[in-house]
Amino acid sequence: MQTVNCIVQAGNRLGESPVWSTTEQCLYWVDSRAPAVYRLQTETGVVTRRDMPHVIGSICLRKGGGLVIATQDGLHFLDFEAGALTQIVDPESGLPENRFNDGRCDRKGRFWAGTMNDVRRDPTGSLYRLDPDLSVHAIRDDIIVPNSICWSPDDTVMYFADTYRDRLMRYCFDAEAGTINDPVLIADTTAVTGRPDGSTVDAEGFLWNAMFGGGRLVRYAPDGRIDREVHLPVSQPSSCVFGGPELDTLYITSATQRLTPEDLAAQPLAGGLFAFKPGVRGLPEPEFAG
Repeated sequence: MQTVNCIVQAGNRLGESPVWSTTEQCLYWVDSRAPAVYRLQTETGVVTRRDMPHVIGSICLRKGGGLVIATQDGLHFLDFEAGALTQIVDPESGLPENRFNDGRCDRKGRFWAGTMNDVRRDPTGSLYRLDPDLSVHAIRDDIIVPNSICWSPDDTVMYFADTYRDRLMRYCFDAEAGTINDPVLIADTTAVTGRPDGSTVDAEGFLWNAMFGGGRLVRYAPDGRIDREVHLPVSQPSSCVFGGPELDTLYITSATQRLTPEDLAAQPLAGGLFAFKPGVRGLPEPEFAG
């Protein structure tokens, strides 16, 4: 039995987008709904919080310091120390009900992030790629809730989930061109408890997915076979990432949103940040090159 510990009782409404900085040896994550960006210095346990003006979907590291942050009003640079935002672009300024959700940086230094309708869950979302020259490119549309953006260790596969469609997909990924093609369904979660939320890939090429509402992490083989399930003391895990000096610790964010008072009483650690050692290592988190 693997021990999953709550290392920060953050009480996040919607903890999301954990990223490990190998340079700083610290973990960043967000509370989408608060909204705020957090930094945990794991060696000391010190947590720093920066409140933000708009709902946050995701973050990624930026070469030279700071973060890229995807919010309700577009993509921004964030100087974490100063708490200062600089807008890059808002590709959906004409869609006021939409906001950015899940996002991640690829190994070419490009930031991928998807949008969603935050009012009605209509399929008005799109997937975008932000290049280091700060140009933004629409990759696909007809998305309800984008999640699980991550890549295989050899950069030939990109994973993606449309959470409200209960579909976890793998795409052929052209790393040089920054394009995706030939989607293949690897998991249909319609008949199980929970929906696919955020993911990460370990050094062995297996996908770890947080099942929101399902109270567990699922480790999938590249062909979609379930290799392992790790049950958590909270029902709404939202995303995960490998970190620590040896990249052998899996950090997991979680949420309290939509939980009843009875649920919260039964899950006192809901909204916390969790960690455990799964026996495999992860890969260094890429940084945005712009």
